[in-house]
Amino acid sequence: MNDGSLSAGSYGGKLHGMGDPEIVFSVSQEEDGGFVAECLSHDIFTQGNTWDELRGNVREAINAYFFDQPKPRSVRLHFVRDEVFATA
Repeated sequence: MNDGSLSAGSYGGKLHGMGDPEIVFSVSQEEDGGFVAECLSHDIFTQGNTWDELRGNVREAINAYFFDQPKPRSVRLHFVRDEVFATA
């Protein structure tokens, strides 16, 4: 039965001889229009003025962080938008 929860074995677990199958970055947009990305599972932070620049900086940061160990197979950039508006 799948109750929607994620276990360590199904998400974020290590594969023998490989890095994480996927790591996730929470991305938010700054007031100046740029983007900030924070990895949810490792101490990796970066930013970029455009989405394309951010993607390149995330790739560079991952290569630097994992320089002496297996890299994740994929990266998920999860864009978070926090908006507050009046209801009246």
